[in-house]
Amino acid sequence: MDKVIDYILKERFSEDSLIAIATVDNCGTPWVRTVDAIYIDGAFYTITHNSTNKMKHISDNPLVGICGEWFSGHGKAESLGYICNEENNGIAYKLRKAFASWYDNGHTNENDINTIILKITVVDGVIYKDGKRFEF
Repeated sequence: MDKVIDYILKERFSEDSLIAIATVDNCGTPWVRTVDAIYIDGAFYTITHNSTNKMKHISDNPLVGICGEWFSGHGKAESLGYICNEENNGIAYKLRKAFASWYDNGHTNENDINTIILKITVVDGVIYKDGKRFEF
């Protein structure tokens, strides 16, 4: 990814940000939902439950649509597994820190092994900054 694009994405989404994730079910019906996410090194990360419709759709088709503040594009989604898995310690720490204002309000249950980290690697997109359009 271009350094300028990565810089803009980091500037805009490196803290708790609302983005939309669009998936398609196996009947071809599109679904979209808003999630809290953070952007780190070419990917968005969020916390979800493995039983959600979005995860069912992603298991059939990992290509998703993503959009947020003057940005839209596509990404490849993948489950990184249980948030408390040892290999997730680094990213889990960053997510807990970014989502601290709401993380412990009962929405996130780290005792449930189906509480997972969803990674969406940005594939392409369009972003606007200072009246300029950047396509990648």
